Amino acid sequence: MKKFWVIFSVVLANVFWGITFVIFKYANESFDPIAIIFSRLLISIPFLFTFAALTGRLQRIRKADLKWFLLMAVFEPFIYFIGESFGLSMVSSTMAAIIISTIPLFVPVAAFFILKERLSVTNIIGLFISFAGVIMVVMASEGRLAGNIKGILLMFMAVFGAVGYTIIAQRLLDTYNGILITAWQSTLGFLFITPLFLTLELPHLQLADVKPSALWALLYLGVFGSGICFILFTTGIRALGSSKANVFANIVPVVAAIVSFFVLKEAMPAMKIIGIVVVLGGLFLSQKSSMSQRKTPKKWRKWMTMPRV
Repeated sequence: MKKFWVIFSVVLANVFWGITFVIFKYANESFDPIAIIFSRLLISIPFLFTFAALTGRLQRIRKADLKWFLLMAVFEPFIYFIGESFGLSMVSSTMAAIIISTIPLFVPVAAFFILKERLSVTNIIGLFISFAGVIMVVMASEGRLAGNIKGILLMFMAVFGAVGYTIIAQRLLDTYNGILITAWQSTLGFLFITPLFLTLELPHLQLADVKPSALWALLYLGVFGSGICFILFTTGIRALGSSKANVFANIVPVVAAIVSFFVLKEAMPAMKIIGIVVVLGGLFLSQKSSMSQRKTPKKWRKWMTMPRV
């Protein structure tokens, strides 16, 4: 029974994350991307620090590690959220979720070139298969781009940010717990995004025109997308192990596609459906190699599965 609730919490976390790609569209009706990032972090930071304090996970950052926290926050949430939020404002929720789901494929590639980590054959095959699926989703509209090219590139910018974050975060893994790292990187990222919000968006923000649905969307993104989901998922990692928990992350693009179809009335042509299946197949093949203790170092098995903030 205990294992059932653990699996349920991991599935629930990934379902909530999948829904965030749809919820963003409601927030974007009243707020521009930078305002959404600012509000999301403003809501999630107190939530994460309160949870860390109540569970005895508060830690002081050592002075020597501050530079790594700062660099990590530049990659994520700053670069990641800039790419994701602006990209999501230009492409469909399904396409955005599919592109973001390729992050676990690019992390081993980056580790191979930067840290000289071993890159398995299944990682390489999975990368090519999933990338072919992404192309099918992107070109699902009668052989033409099914989304704004700038939006697609911005989503891959978010992927780049997440990969950079993962490479840097592994340096901090042995010293700090995951929830504290997320809380501090969110705080530092908030400091980076605040000047942009104050100068570019706050002067043009018309609160009288804000829809109630947009406010609820911001609350969902902050509390669930950057708070509760992280707690549920990390609970699953501790109980199931990172490799098994990571398999459930494949739920995210599927949930995003289903909810987008019914709620946002997004078109779902056959090519798009096949592309989603191909992407998931490549992801599963690539992640299958991480099930082996011999192939993937312990620290990478954890950080390759850490959720987005």
